[in-house]
Amino acid sequence: MYGKVDKKNTIEKPITHQINDKIFELLEKHPEGMRCVNLRKALENPKFHPKTVNGLIWNLTEKFPDKVYKPEKGLFRLTKFK
Repeated sequence: MYGKVDKKNTIEKPITHQINDKIFELLEKHPEGMRCVNLRKALENPKFHPKTVNGLIWNLTEKFPDKVYKPEKGLFRLTKFK
């Protein structure tokens, strides 16, 4: 079991998991890929600390090499759209 338990007694995913889920959701909507700066802007949320978002984007291809690749500097794309 991981994450926080909220008032309704349901388990909330950790922030890093929530951010990664949102990144994959955004990349799914943009098969052409998204630039790093656009990902950061799309992830602006009071719940998400900007440095956490930046760190997760920075390590995206290292953590998920089977799901995400960089066809060029600063551009992220899902591998299923290769």
